[in-house]
Amino acid sequence: MCCLLDALSETQGEWRHGYDLMKATGLLSGTLYPLLMRMTEQGLVEAEWREPAQPGRPARHAYRLTSAGTALARDLAGSAPGQPFKGALA
Repeated sequence: MCCLLDALSETQGEWRHGYDLMKATGLLSGTLYPLLMRMTEQGLVEAEWREPAQPGRPARHAYRLTSAGTALARDLAGSAPGQPFKGALA
C-alpha cells in the first residue's frame, strides 16, 4: 500500500489511471485494483469514471488521494504538512 500511496502522492490532487499507477508502482493489476478498491472503501482514495481523450476508446476509472489519504501518506512519510513527501514511502 505504501508504494501506491507514494505514487498517488507524487501528483497530489491529479487524477491517475490504473495503467499509469501499475507502471509507477510495479504492481500487477491483480494486486493494484483490489488495493485501490479497498483504499476507496476506507476513504483514502476517490475514484471516478473518466471519459476517453480519444473517440472510440472506453471510459476508464481514475484515482486520486482524498485529504485522509494525503494525511496518511504524510504520517507514514514522517513529514510535516507543508513539506514534500514524494519518494519518502518507497
